[in-house]
Amino acid sequence: MNTYNWYSQLIKPSWSPPSWLFGPVWTFLYMLIAISFGKVFFMAVKKEITWLVALPFILNLIFNFSFTPLQFGLKNNFLAAIDILLVLVTLVWAMAAIYPYARWITFMQIPYLLWVSFATVLQLTITYLNR
Repeated sequence: MNTYNWYSQLIKPSWSPPSWLFGPVWTFLYMLIAISFGKVFFMAVKKEITWLVALPFILNLIFNFSFTPLQFGLKNNFLAAIDILLVLVTLVWAMAAIYPYARWITFMQIPYLLWVSFATVLQLTITYLNR
């Protein structure tokens, strides 16, 4: 509850989505991520692609899973802003890296890319407003 109170008291832009929307959106996105990233890792294990192609997917997961502890555990908007930028950069890198091998995986990332792009702008705005 302390985390909820902290986040609810932050200054947010008027276009910030309601809190209840994040759960369903991330549930959908994590299903897409599980399927597509799982296929990438399976392809790497089977040596259909190199681990270098899989690297941005690995880094993306690390940065993605780091966001919540940084934002809500440490309550650090600045570190969360850096992290979400890294999520965005590694996602674009991953999409470009896998495209020659499995275009459908790149296309499957489009909803994730759209949400992370929005989330990046939102986090940067929240960080700026609460400096």
